[in-house]
Amino acid sequence: MAAPKVNPQIKAQDKNVQWYQTELETVSPQARELLEKYSHIPPAEVIPHILKIRDRAWSIFPYPCIGRFRFLDLSISLSPLYPTLLTRLLHSSHTLLDLGCCFAQDIRKLVHDGVPSTSLYGAELRPEFIELGYELFKDKETLQSTFLVGDLFTGEHFRILEERGGVDVVYAASIFHLFDWGQQVEVAERVVGLLKKRRGSVVLGRQRGNRTPMEYEHRTNQGGTMFRHNEESWREMWRVVGKKTGTQWDVHVKLTHDDAAGRYNAETNGFGVQPTRGDGSLYFEVTRL
Repeated sequence: MAAPKVNPQIKAQDKNVQWYQTELETVSPQARELLEKYSHIPPAEVIPHILKIRDRAWSIFPYPCIGRFRFLDLSISLSPLYPTLLTRLLHSSHTLLDLGCCFAQDIRKLVHDGVPSTSLYGAELRPEFIELGYELFKDKETLQSTFLVGDLFTGEHFRILEERGGVDVVYAASIFHLFDWGQQVEVAERVVGLLKKRRGSVVLGRQRGNRTPMEYEHRTNQGGTMFRHNEESWREMWRVVGKKTGTQWDVHVKLTHDDAAGRYNAETNGFGVQPTRGDGSLYFEVTRL
């Protein structure tokens, strides 16, 4: 897959953009607990430590999620399915892949909640973010999770999972919505290949959605588009994927219209892009039958 042409503001690492938050006044209780109790960072040092790591990440690639500290969301634990997921990982020796893990903050949350780190995998395009994750959470010598680095569309780095028969759960947060419709189908096919070939294997996640499914101008890549789903189009995509892969899927999906889309900026989502009516968050659970 050819490298996309990056938006000039992104490429220049310009901090004079709406998606770069200069200060961090508060940290969520969940993130603070993780940094204080898992990483053993003194309370007074938590925010300076986060700021230092964030700005180093910004100099590598200034994703909007980096500028707005979205890596502190610990989104996996906010899912209503989290208690069930924990039970599966704790008592059934199941394995999980965090696809597009960034600093692997969700993996650290799972480990903090008792999941063996050896059961967890992370996949990330940029190896520097994996290293910054070790620095953010101060666990280079203790975390035993496996990290896979490379392009999702080439997939050579996933060979270790394929040799082990796949994982039970793929967690995909803010991944699918980065691509157009055709690319999302490719991503879903790749995900199917990474899951264990048995009933009950599941894809969990959340992403941006819209009441009216359509292609939108890509926020970071010039000339590209990002497809935003509603509930019906998400189900249809998995019907297509099932037909292409010879599999069947039970799709549970919910489009919420809370203020998640406006967390960056009430008028423009902090990207300088006017949100459309119906902009919201799409939560999904896709289970193999």
